[in-house]
Amino acid sequence: MNRLVLLRHGESEWNRKNIFSGWTDVDLSEKGIAEAHEAGHLLKKSDYTFDCAFTSILKRAIRTLWIVLDEMDCMWIPVMNDWRLNERHYGALQGLNKAETARLHGEERVHVWRRSFSVRPPELESNSYNDQKNDPRYQGLKEGELPSGESLEDTIKRVLPCWNDSIVPQIKKGKKVLITAHGNSIRALVMHLDALSKEEIAELNIPTGIPLVYEFDDNLAVLNRTYLGDPAVVEKAAKAVADQGKAG
Repeated sequence: MNRLVLLRHGESEWNRKNIFSGWTDVDLSEKGIAEAHEAGHLLKKSDYTFDCAFTSILKRAIRTLWIVLDEMDCMWIPVMNDWRLNERHYGALQGLNKAETARLHGEERVHVWRRSFSVRPPELESNSYNDQKNDPRYQGLKEGELPSGESLEDTIKRVLPCWNDSIVPQIKKGKKVLITAHGNSIRALVMHLDALSKEEIAELNIPTGIPLVYEFDDNLAVLNRTYLGDPAVVEKAAKAVADQGKAG
């Protein structure tokens, strides 16, 4: 049996303030740091070990991974940082408060921007303070790869090549893999792994800081998926994510 753990980063400062983050490189809040420590403690207590880890190139995911590996005393394992595991790019919404945006545009429109499969948010204007074109992390990207706003469909198109080319080979070698990423890059993976429809993925919310465990057979067919921890806590945390787009 092969096993994979997916972990959304702990609460970020902009999660705490209910602001669209996207590719803006915000750090963890104090609560997010505590969530990362708890995730590492829970994994260690449950006798999980890892041979390698994957994360994005955004600090909230990277720091979550560092804290988890430190808690598990396995900071020595190989880590691959890949921009394709970044959060969905929220375009011109980045930096805006979600509740205020819902009051301005309506909860239904914000829900479509946040959770629909193929609708992109308003695009980020060139030379915006959130524009990543001069960020050294993205200088190696090919023309057309740097987004100015993404749908979940766009996010899947970059996440799945990372999954197929980099992560699947490690799992097939029998390696125990941890992926620490973001709400939408993890939703992209879950949609693929669980063969969810466009309607089903729209209702899926990934809580921060709670490990999601997948078990596969030798052909990588999913045998089981479960969150570690108290189901009531998981449900409450997922509902809190869903409620972020409401006008309040």
